[in-house]
Amino acid sequence: MNFASVRIITDDVDRLVKFYEKVMEVSAERPAPVFAEFVTPSFTLAIGHSQTAQLFGADSVVAANNPTVIMEFRIDDVEAEYVRLKPFVEHWVKEPTTMPWGNRSMLFRDPDGNLINLFQPVTEDAINRFKDRH
Repeated sequence: MNFASVRIITDDVDRLVKFYEKVMEVSAERPAPVFAEFVTPSFTLAIGHSQTAQLFGADSVVAANNPTVIMEFRIDDVEAEYVRLKPFVEHWVKEPTTMPWGNRSMLFRDPDGNLINLFQPVTEDAINRFKDRH
């Protein structure tokens, strides 16, 4: 089994696409006005309009209502990304902090309130945990 993607359901695809293009520095593929994908070597982030949720079943998902998932992106330099993102991220949850498990993390919310963690392994143990992961 291969993990294919994470999909965010939103009422404003264009707004989230613009936000994630800034965060990820990757252009979205837009096969339809109600759908976008950010395809990277390690994962795909999909964004679908709430209209598409009906295809999965009535009330199966609700846009901008996800308090339990954190999307995590491993990066090379938390401090540099913090400086780059600070001008346009509106809701910071945690400024750069070293976590007990050895990652330097910063957490913020996208325009729909989804939680994002950008992290960098900084301790020897954390670096070793990620050594063979792509």
